[in-house]
Amino acid sequence: MTVSLLNNNSSASASSATSSVIGNSASETSNMFTKLLVAQIQNQDPLSPTDPAQFVQQLTQLSQTESLQNLTSITNASASALSSLQVMALGSQVGSDLMVSTKSVLVDGSGAKIAGQTTLAASSAKTTVVLTGSDGARHEVALGSQAPGTVAFSIDPAKLGLPAGSYSIAVETSSKETPGVDIQGRLNSVRLLSSGTVQLNVANIGDTGSDTITAFAGKTATQTTL
Repeated sequence: MTVSLLNNNSSASASSATSSVIGNSASETSNMFTKLLVAQIQNQDPLSPTDPAQFVQQLTQLSQTESLQNLTSITNASASALSSLQVMALGSQVGSDLMVSTKSVLVDGSGAKIAGQTTLAASSAKTTVVLTGSDGARHEVALGSQAPGTVAFSIDPAKLGLPAGSYSIAVETSSKETPGVDIQGRLNSVRLLSSGTVQLNVANIGDTGSDTITAFAGKTATQTTL
């Protein structure tokens, strides 16, 4: 009876076995390969022994598999460390104003104005910031004719008659361009979720990911704690 560690006639089976092995610990993988290799040697046909080159190939694959496992472990550890460092770095920015790329904005009912900006790739004879409520009602901030580049704007909830709530936000242009929108808000908190991702809570935005940050505006003098 011959016990095969590898199926030399099917590369697909070998790849599948390798992928399955990588999921185990390095110690378990090493023990499994060793037991199978010993079983193959003990049960080989004495009249037709296995080609020694096959054993070398199997040992080489074991070494490669263990290397892949070690690399995976190192990568996971590095990702975890980077996430922790990111939380610490962003944590030091709590209380600072950020610019966040977003498609929605929160109105808190305080009446405070909300600053934002958009970047045009082409000139626009008519530029409008449009906020749409959950009821489908449109509220517009006319920006007029604008040249290419960054265009700052301000949303005045009281002037627009906006009740507290969440509004989708977009910029309409005469060139039919659909530029993104950045909204300014204060960073309230930073959390590291169980999934390993970093979640921020930003005023005027709500919960968002760290990858939506486009700029740090720093803390104003009134925000600085002595």
